[in-house]
Amino acid sequence: MDTAQLTAIIDRFQGLEDELGSGRLAADRLAVLAKEHADLRPVVEAAQELLDARAELADLTELIDGDDADMAAMAAEEKPAIDERLPELEHKLRLMLLPKDAADEKSAILEIRAGTGGDEAALFAGDLLRMYERYAANQGWKVSIMSASAAEVGGYKEVVANITGPGVYARLKFESGVHRVQRVPATESGGRIHTSAATVAVLPEVEAVDIEINDSDLRIDTYRASGSGGQHVNTTDSAVRITHIPTGVVVAQQDESSQHKNKAKALKILRARIYEAEREKLAAERSADRKAQVGSGDRSERIRTYNFPQGRITDHRINLTLYKLAQVLEGEAVDEMVDALVAENQARQLAALDDGSND
Repeated sequence: MDTAQLTAIIDRFQGLEDELGSGRLAADRLAVLAKEHADLRPVVEAAQELLDARAELADLTELIDGDDADMAAMAAEEKPAIDERLPELEHKLRLMLLPKDAADEKSAILEIRAGTGGDEAALFAGDLLRMYERYAANQGWKVSIMSASAAEVGGYKEVVANITGPGVYARLKFESGVHRVQRVPATESGGRIHTSAATVAVLPEVEAVDIEINDSDLRIDTYRASGSGGQHVNTTDSAVRITHIPTGVVVAQQDESSQHKNKAKALKILRARIYEAEREKLAAERSADRKAQVGSGDRSERIRTYNFPQGRITDHRINLTLYKLAQVLEGEAVDEMVDALVAENQARQLAALDDGSND
């Protein structure tokens, strides 16, 4: 970035500080500017650090070319450190200036469904839920189960959880896809390795203000819940099924004893699914081949393999293999996978920007 661009960033920040200090802002305007100010502060600090380093390099170069031999020698010793530091500062700032995903700071709705593999797939779905629960606990996030369909052997046919906390979606959004497991099931007497799969979808949690859903576009059906759950089961119409007519998205909820609570949960999941579908549609329109992303978010895309006999886990999108399967499943080493995915996505975004600027 040239000096004019860096100066423009710093000037914008100063302008925000002046406006915020004026004391003449409406509450809504104040909130918008305060957020921009907070988001821009680390960028300005990085821009100023880069400007200072460039100025220091210019000073050292001038001394090296000057008439004072002693000063030139000292400057020549210091210059290599600045030469090495400048590319790092420029890279750091470029990462900060990458387009932000508006949903990154949101909480998330996690959906896990057993895929191919029968009972073993349901058990693996349970393992994945526990992995994300432990990882969430390590991050200080809160996990609440919104709906669950337990399998007879254990695990889940399907489970939906709400994970709340700052930046949840940013850390989990690349988990969407097919997770494959290779292991010997407990019921396998011959010791043969079976391959099963579970599907994971991570959706940003959205509020009513984030997406408008007209009541006239909804068909709400109530019916009697089935399965375990207390006296309300099969005696009252507490279960709720909501269909969004324009998109055909359907969400059913029956875990709560109250029809009102089931409806609220169903609407939360419905909003998240519609919001994410719109985001994917816009992203596809902007970039048909999705080159700037690690994964397309397609739930049919096989993204990861958990191999128990060899104790390894492989993410196929970035060809990363860790021999830390136990630590990952305990939630302890999930960050290593996430950090690698985030770094790869950032690298692709930077490459896409470079390609665009060279066209």
